[in-house]
Amino acid sequence: MQAKGAASAVQSVDRAVSVLEILARRGEAGVTEIADELGVHKSTAFRLLGVLEKRGLVAQAKDRGKYYLGAGVLRLAGAAALRLDISQEGVPVCRELADELGETVNLAVLDGDAAVNIMQARGTAAVTAQNWLGRRTPLHATASGKVLLAHLPPALREEQLASPLERFTERTITRAEVLRGELEEALRRGYGSTLEELELGLAAVAAPVRSHDGEVIAAISVSGPVYRLSESRLPELGGRTVEAAAELSRRMGYGF
Repeated sequence: MQAKGAASAVQSVDRAVSVLEILARRGEAGVTEIADELGVHKSTAFRLLGVLEKRGLVAQAKDRGKYYLGAGVLRLAGAAALRLDISQEGVPVCRELADELGETVNLAVLDGDAAVNIMQARGTAAVTAQNWLGRRTPLHATASGKVLLAHLPPALREEQLASPLERFTERTITRAEVLRGELEEALRRGYGSTLEELELGLAAVAAPVRSHDGEVIAAISVSGPVYRLSESRLPELGGRTVEAAAELSRRMGYGF
């Protein structure tokens, strides 16, 4: 009886995997189509789909009754998530944010002791921030850098803070204990900010982007001149940037 139960469980797993393969191949399919391809009764196919849907591995288009692969597959397919090009996924999100705010929006990733901007969308404002695409920028003096630094494992974060912090303007934070406070604040409120810390006249806010497993893999930033991105306006911009970062995180499979 135990052997029979084990065989039945294996068969169910095999059928569930087959359902995912069918949907991957077809794009979408109804219960009848799936049942026919599996060679099972519709009730069996419906039960399999129900379990997969509960786990977020499939989703249903309610208006058509068709099923398709859910974003939850990213939770189990780390390799597939790594192949997702975050710069491509970030294009519509950054473009929308830049159009809405009229400012320059960048997507940056950690590269050793610096943040590198891998994607940029220009706003509609007559005066916008300079072109940051491809540039390595210091972690301690940029909003994106602070966010990436704040989400590092403690040992790696302290390793970065142990290095001398270069001064770029009179407002650059060069004391490790002060920067630690900034990083804690960024974690608490969900976004990091800078005000003339890298360049005079430049302000920015940034929020973390997460992968399917919750790891922070990038930061979205909004930057512009201080006469538009005043200190009093940074919380408002920070909140909107957090929303955009959450949308990109969703596109990368986080939350499923």
